Amino acid sequence: MWDSYRLKTAATGVKRLATLSAEDKQACLDAYRFFQRMQAGEQTDTAQETKAVADYYKVLNNMLSVFDLEKLYIPPMLDDSKGLYDNQILTEKALLAELDLPHPSSSHLLDMGCGRGRIAHHLATLTGGQVSGYNIDPDQVDNGNDWAARCDMSDRLHFKVGDHHEPLDYESESFDGCFSFQAVWPFFKKEELDLHAREMYRVLKFGARYACSEYLLTPFFDWSNEEHVALHRLYLPTLAATQSMYPADVCAALERAGFHVIVSAPSKSEAWPLCEQKRDLILHGRRVVRALEKIKVAPGWVEESLDLLQRGGEAWTQAERAKLADLNWRIVAEKR
Repeated sequence: MWDSYRLKTAATGVKRLATLSAEDKQACLDAYRFFQRMQAGEQTDTAQETKAVADYYKVLNNMLSVFDLEKLYIPPMLDDSKGLYDNQILTEKALLAELDLPHPSSSHLLDMGCGRGRIAHHLATLTGGQVSGYNIDPDQVDNGNDWAARCDMSDRLHFKVGDHHEPLDYESESFDGCFSFQAVWPFFKKEELDLHAREMYRVLKFGARYACSEYLLTPFFDWSNEEHVALHRLYLPTLAATQSMYPADVCAALERAGFHVIVSAPSKSEAWPLCEQKRDLILHGRRVVRALEKIKVAPGWVEESLDLLQRGGEAWTQAERAKLADLNWRIVAEKR
């Protein structure tokens, strides 16, 4: 059962989708097609990719909030008696434990790719400390700051616009830990990993940890296998990702930056059962959208977007069930 907060969030998402400008809607679809062309081999640069991600997420964050995906990530199914939201809560608690904070109530954490700030809010509530976050989408940053104010936590939650590909706009050695949920490594080319790893190292205090639950390829993924590559072309745009890294590439960059990697391991459980739940929910949503289109209430771009999400989601399920990729690969690294 959905609680009143999530019902209200869904209603707000519908309202925001209805009031988005034609330019924003078209930019979202253009961004998805851009991701598809990337997977087909078109040469692109980081600036183009970053713009496409921002354009896509400006619409996607509102669309997915309708389907109970306000946090914009699918967690592993840690408890099969619970749904997506409760498994997100379990995943976030597990990540916090891996940060191993010596003084939680006085801690200051960095959320890299903070979205609407709901994960940051949860961790700040658990620790009693502060969380700062940055995101490329101003719409989500504004939403996060509004939510912090509504919760009377503006003194403990701090969100601003930022780009992974730029130096982090924070003082050196200012954080007791940092974390990410499907928000960092899918946006870097291999040659760009070192710069971000060094920035993470710079802003953390000595002994602080980075922990993540991130989309990465598994060692079983083979770029010379046509089946693997075909699935990758279908699912990657749905993740709104631009790149796919192996864990070894990320860990090597962290180690070159000075981190000691404590954990690099697959997720504790698979995410595809929850992906299928959301696929079914989107399928029902599409039926409603098609009915609304017939009476000229819903625009055609919504159905097209949902169709792209559903087809890509089915490809993702195939890839994860074959253990070719992992939405929640775990890395824990400590600054030494």
